[in-house]
Amino acid sequence: MRMVTILLALAVVAGAQQANQKSLAARQFDELKTLAGDWNATVVENGKELTAPLTFRVASGGSTLMSDLAAGMPHEMITMIHRDGGELLATHYCLTGNQPRMRAVAPSQPDVVAFEFKDATNLANQAAPHMAGVKITMVDANHHVEEWTIVANGQSSIRKFDCRRKQ
Repeated sequence: MRMVTILLALAVVAGAQQANQKSLAARQFDELKTLAGDWNATVVENGKELTAPLTFRVASGGSTLMSDLAAGMPHEMITMIHRDGGELLATHYCLTGNQPRMRAVAPSQPDVVAFEFKDATNLANQAAPHMAGVKITMVDANHHVEEWTIVANGQSSIRKFDCRRKQ
């Protein structure tokens, strides 16, 4: 009888943890959907400040958030964010021709949604150039920062985009 009680308690705890994970993914997704609209994304590369348009669009009946950086330009990249059960996933369609999938992790601080590498399609090996994560910090309704982790030749670096909503 005591063993049954313990197993039942463990099942309840596991179920509660699963519900919390699902609600965390839902909360993170709802927070990211507030980014819908047009933005300017500024990044510093090789000492030069570059700005590109960035658009977020809620699609597919509200089940997907599409991020389109530099639409129609040679460096265009699209990221699709959606829930998968209790997880929040981001698939990044990179200009290098691979498609890393990343999963959201528990936030390290309020107003942050961070994704870490899960797997990828069309990736020759783990040292080949690809995006390995992104941390999105919501500064306010009209300002957010995206810090993309890039792997190339086995080395990681971070590219930081300062994003301001177009008025």
